[in-house]
Amino acid sequence: MADQYQYNTNEEKIQKDSHTKEIDLINRDPKQINEDVVKVEFEDVIAEPDGTHSLDGVWKLSYTTFTVSKYWCYRVLSAIFGIPVALLWGFLFACISFCHIWAVVPCIKSCLIESQCVSRIYTLCIQTFCDPFFEALGKIFSSVRVALRKEV
Repeated sequence: MADQYQYNTNEEKIQKDSHTKEIDLINRDPKQINEDVVKVEFEDVIAEPDGTHSLDGVWKLSYTTFTVSKYWCYRVLSAIFGIPVALLWGFLFACISFCHIWAVVPCIKSCLIESQCVSRIYTLCIQTFCDPFFEALGKIFSSVRVALRKEV
């Protein structure tokens, strides 16, 4: 009885852990899906070629303004819209998963089952009617020899 209780608590713990997966707060893009897309730095957007330089103070202040405004704008937008957008994306991917699991895969499986029936009938017809005909043609033309000569 104690072993069964231990098993049940472990099973509940595993189920609970799968829903409350701990996330990594340091590496927030472990699969690097946004590595090349949204990684924009000041130097990627604003650059002064040789011979066209602003004042050093303006350049430093521009860099600081760009970096800080990008940082805080992203933070404010993610604080305001992050949870609603995450809810929408969660809903969308749940709907896609539902359609895939309950409609697409069963439909494909049904089509595969039906096509196997047609495939067997087609294969039987080909083996019965076409194979003997083409084997006979092969035997007829097997003695034909082709010689290529290059004439100058």
